[in-house]
Amino acid sequence: MTDRRFPLPPTGTDPASVRKRVEGLEQVLERIVVVPVINRPVGLDVILDFVPGVGPTIAAGLGAYLAWEARNLGMNKWQIGKMAGNVGIDWLLGLIPFVGAVPDFFFRSNTRNLRMIKRHLDKHHPAGATIEAEATRREP
Repeated sequence: MTDRRFPLPPTGTDPASVRKRVEGLEQVLERIVVVPVINRPVGLDVILDFVPGVGPTIAAGLGAYLAWEARNLGMNKWQIGKMAGNVGIDWLLGLIPFVGAVPDFFFRSNTRNLRMIKRHLDKHHPAGATIEAEATRREP
């Protein structure tokens, strides 16, 4: 019997499966818990910055997975290079012991990379596109 509260991400190569995987990874890396006092989400990326040297490298490896998924989707080299640059900046900032978590708190490379992947998926695979907007009510 499997636990349905934490379902495993889909393993397919279709755009919908890739979208779910990269969205899930981005959530774990950038928005896993909310800091109560400042009401801002943080993820594994910021938490790992408190482990000098090894932590930022592990976080960069996880962030590089997003770029690898982008390559498998057929995104162009310029976009993948930009994604690699985002991960590299995040890694360099995270290497500063303890203080590196502060800029990483504001520079969310994985969220930026997810946005690039979503734009690509929405443009080249519109069947899986999602519409994100606020609902408004108009009074007659």
